[in-house]
Amino acid sequence: MYHVLLPVDSSEERASAQTAATLALPEPAEFVKATVVHVFGSEEMAEKTTVEQTTAGKRMVEDLRDAGVEVETISAHGDPDERIVTVAEDEAADMIVMGGRKRSPLGALVFGSVSQSVILDSERPVAVTGAGHSA
Repeated sequence: MYHVLLPVDSSEERASAQTAATLALPEPAEFVKATVVHVFGSEEMAEKTTVEQTTAGKRMVEDLRDAGVEVETISAHGDPDERIVTVAEDEAADMIVMGGRKRSPLGALVFGSVSQSVILDSERPVAVTGAGHSA
């Protein structure tokens, strides 16, 4: 079983690109396990809200299950890049598939990037998709 961690945010476009990238893996869908994680800003929100209660999370979970992928979900809270890396370790994910967003070099420098932090801090392979891209 190949285990993929999919951090989902509010973007349905990024969720769709992450799903497409996961389904494009060389492993058949029935041999892929996906853990979809949404990192909320507060503990209270994470305790009260499931991944499937977010629009992008619901779409991702439904699309993966429809394709035959085993899916579990995790609602977490805290600093997104730290929590994503920690959940990947805790869940023993084989890789992380992130949804990227376009930023200028200056924008990335000023605002930082969750994807960049995850790439630098994770010991697992990280794939970053672009919104609207199919793989």
